Amino acid sequence: MKIKVKRDGLIAPIQLISNVVERRQTLPVLANMKIKVDNGRLQMVGTDLEVELQTNSDVEMESAGEVTMPAKKLNDIWRSLPATEDIVLEQVNDKVTIKCGRGKYSLSTIGVNEFPDSLGFVDAEPINIDSDVFKQSVEQVSFAMAQQDVRYFLNGMLLEVEGGVIKLVATDGHRLAMTEMSLGAGSSGSSEGARAIIPRKGVLELLKIIDGSDEFQLCMSDKLVSVQANDRRFTSKLVEGQFPDYNKVVPEGGSIEVSLDRLVFRDALQRASILSNEKYRGVRLSLSKGAVKIQANNPEQEEAEEVLESDYEGSDLEIGFNVGYILDVLSVLDSEEVRITLSDGNSSALLEGVDESNAIYVVMPMRL
Repeated sequence: MKIKVKRDGLIAPIQLISNVVERRQTLPVLANMKIKVDNGRLQMVGTDLEVELQTNSDVEMESAGEVTMPAKKLNDIWRSLPATEDIVLEQVNDKVTIKCGRGKYSLSTIGVNEFPDSLGFVDAEPINIDSDVFKQSVEQVSFAMAQQDVRYFLNGMLLEVEGGVIKLVATDGHRLAMTEMSLGAGSSGSSEGARAIIPRKGVLELLKIIDGSDEFQLCMSDKLVSVQANDRRFTSKLVEGQFPDYNKVVPEGGSIEVSLDRLVFRDALQRASILSNEKYRGVRLSLSKGAVKIQANNPEQEEAEEVLESDYEGSDLEIGFNVGYILDVLSVLDSEEVRITLSDGNSSALLEGVDESNAIYVVMPMRL
């Protein structure tokens, strides 16, 4: 195998493959990417046995071949090479050499026969999705995914296709984020009614895969989800398990409403959080006519207090929250104002952008 390329021609796919490859692998070959050259096309594959990425690029080929090589080392070397020089990638016995100008690097290889088989192919009618709209929708909810929760079905994002609409939901048991986006006419096809939990790593890598594309194709089966974006094909196993019934989590009929300037509220919470308990990060919101008071304190007897003007006209009420959960919501909303709806001082809060109708957030209260 021998090819000649410019650095910028492969810098993006090598970076993406390196992200997918498992750093702390149980099998040495999982630290490698598989490279195959044939008919002027370079195919690169990386996997951690849960997610898989395949990229295809046109290259100047001198000889065909197939090899596996360390993904992270290749990525680190490739990024540091000059953009103007030709780079020659060549397999020589059990090594792969990288030559650029007067520099030469030699990397070890592992036999292609040890590289794991593909996760498989999803044989389903694809859904065509606008990349920018989908990316924005995922960013609206992905922060609420759990991390390494024993309830493994929370360590991901629920994706549902129903009535020409994609609904995205994430929760860690303490807060919930939900949004939806419309598909073009006839886009849902046989995927109507499809429901899948995409694992956390799959969600985060998917955002990188579709970056730079106008549109991508998504296919789902009962075990896998697959995305085709330009010359990249991303496949991920799905999380097995029953995702919580989010309709039961979203509070209804709350009679207590208060609207606040989102940025003013965010800045006040950030200041108050400095003196909150570092472990629990609790803040108290005290609602009174025309005002919302924010209070925080810590074991060192330090205290913070902020008072914001509001449109609240109801009875006095106090409720506590993890300030990080509220700040996460305020950071992804675009609306100038945020509306908080409550039933009482012990109920979950429903947060929405006043000018946004496609995303809602639920945050459970905490005792202070």
